[in-house]
Amino acid sequence: MTSREHGASPGSMDPRVVLMTAPSREVGLELAHALVSERLVACVNIADGVTSVYIWEGSIEQADEVLMVAKTVSWCVPKLESRLLELHPFDVPEFVVLKPEHVEARFAEWLLGASPPPVHPGDRT
Repeated sequence: MTSREHGASPGSMDPRVVLMTAPSREVGLELAHALVSERLVACVNIADGVTSVYIWEGSIEQADEVLMVAKTVSWCVPKLESRLLELHPFDVPEFVVLKPEHVEARFAEWLLGASPPPVHPGDRT
């Protein structure tokens, strides 16, 4: 599906990059497959070998994790966040949304085609 068929142009589609972590590769893959299959994200990269150092309940903690980098569009972010909170094993999962300054046009077109169309006010769900 092209951006015209989606009712948006690549420049107006509002791509987003979402950073998340998971406690293991297996959990990261389960989350990634669920989020992609539900079309909440177009792609998730999973980077092994991440060590996180953080404060939890007043103590400095350290944990091996995987970093998940998801690509999506702005209109999917609220549902993505809700779904991640339902699926994730952490009490406080990382969910950081970044707005890219630039996205290459062909990648933007692919991202839009892999995303569900935006819901406009008055549309029936």
